[in-house]
Amino acid sequence: MPTPPSLSPEQRAAALEKAARIRKERAAFKHQLKDGSLTLAAALELAETNEALAKMRVLTLLESLPALGKVKARRILDLVGIAESRRVQGLGTHQRVELLRVTQR
Repeated sequence: MPTPPSLSPEQRAAALEKAARIRKERAAFKHQLKDGSLTLAAALELAETNEALAKMRVLTLLESLPALGKVKARRILDLVGIAESRRVQGLGTHQRVELLRVTQR
């Protein structure tokens, strides 16, 4: 297993700061999805320009929707044919359309 590159203290601090910022952004997106102020369609569109949302797992995104828990989110992924490990930025056009169609029921 290769060793990770050694970082200077400044680089390490910058990486830790970026990671904390990304976690806060993702938490905010999940809260907005849960309370209904952000729709799945809007989140998928926003993911094209927002790194934090683009690198979020699709499963996590679905679990953040109101009335969707872990079991229903996994069923939707199975139905659409998306792997649980897939990230939002990795979704194809047809997968996005099908995901929106299935969650609109």
